[in-house]
Amino acid sequence: MNEPVSPKPSSGTDVEESDSSLEDDLLSVGDIDGVAAIGICGVEPLTQSLKIIQQRKDAGLHGGMNFTYRNPVRSTDPRTGLPSAQSAIVVAHSYSPDTSEASEADSARVARYAAQDAYGRLREVLDLIRSKLTARGYRGTPVADSNALVDRAMAHRAGLGWIGKNTNLLVPGVGSWVVLGTVLTNAKLTESARDPLLQDPLLQDQLPQDQLHGQCGRCDRCLTECPTGALIEPGVLDAGRCLSWLLQIEGSFPVEFREALGDRIYGCDDCQEVCPPNRSAPEVRIELSSTGSRVNLDWLLTAGDEALMAEVGGWYIPNREPRYVRRNALVVLGNSGRSDKHAADLVRAYLESPDTMLVEHAAWAAGRLGMLEMLRLPDFRDHPAVKAELALRGPG
Repeated sequence: MNEPVSPKPSSGTDVEESDSSLEDDLLSVGDIDGVAAIGICGVEPLTQSLKIIQQRKDAGLHGGMNFTYRNPVRSTDPRTGLPSAQSAIVVAHSYSPDTSEASEADSARVARYAAQDAYGRLREVLDLIRSKLTARGYRGTPVADSNALVDRAMAHRAGLGWIGKNTNLLVPGVGSWVVLGTVLTNAKLTESARDPLLQDPLLQDQLPQDQLHGQCGRCDRCLTECPTGALIEPGVLDAGRCLSWLLQIEGSFPVEFREALGDRIYGCDDCQEVCPPNRSAPEVRIELSSTGSRVNLDWLLTAGDEALMAEVGGWYIPNREPRYVRRNALVVLGNSGRSDKHAADLVRAYLESPDTMLVEHAAWAAGRLGMLEMLRLPDFRDHPAVKAELALRGPG
């Protein structure tokens, strides 16, 4: 287990602390292992972010996502979280870009931030900042991984990094292998200096082409390597094509993106893995989550509801219904290329499910794995989902 984060020991000299000493004390949290960047910024509404969010929602690029899109006015006004707020302390906490677990055909891949206790460690840091503020008589309200605030816009405002063409915040020397959080406070603090190279078109009305997306320059690897083409232009994501989001939607997983899902069961790191600034990111010692970076696929498809949710309950799962984990696992199974008896038994078991959505995905997996004869059995062939799959695959 990681030990609770703590500030470096003081020199032992007792002095009357001024406002600047409070700022120094808060920013000293940046010396804690794993903190990639920390900065102070104002809490005025994020007007340009609000404009962009509303435009993209109107264009349908949110893909039904509610996160920050549910109430853009609230998500772009920091004072919603603390009406008396005067300042914000924003933190980027690193997580390891490699969890070093080998890929296996009977396992499914978890995005790296979720494979580690990244947000748990970040929240310890935010709680430490809050405790420093309350010790001086100020209020502190941590906000992280919530639809209450646009984290990356606050991080950009605080000068922590630039918004890349992949829409992620990139911290100089670290890249985007970070999670972001903010502590809102009623203390009036001096804002951190901002590097003029850390430009972001989401927050500025007009910039010359060569200044867009900070230090990305001419690189467009994230756009060309996205498995579904979700990055439709630099800095613009169509959530309706993003595998990370599609794994979290209600209803069926879109047929047109099932093969592209590959072995992913939660999240997608492709646009980060191909990003040059991420390739030199330092390793970070951080506790793995209960799942780690790979989860046994057969277990996902055979575990009971209680056991399943105990293991993966930290993921975002629509309506907290285990059926969605199984839906995704069936797509991964279909992409596994397996032909063993146990894989066939799993497909058969789900073809017998009373849940039509799961029958649909089991039928797709059967077709993908070359088990069409199973679908043609009298027990299954008349089910509407099976008939649809057979029609899609054609005769033979």
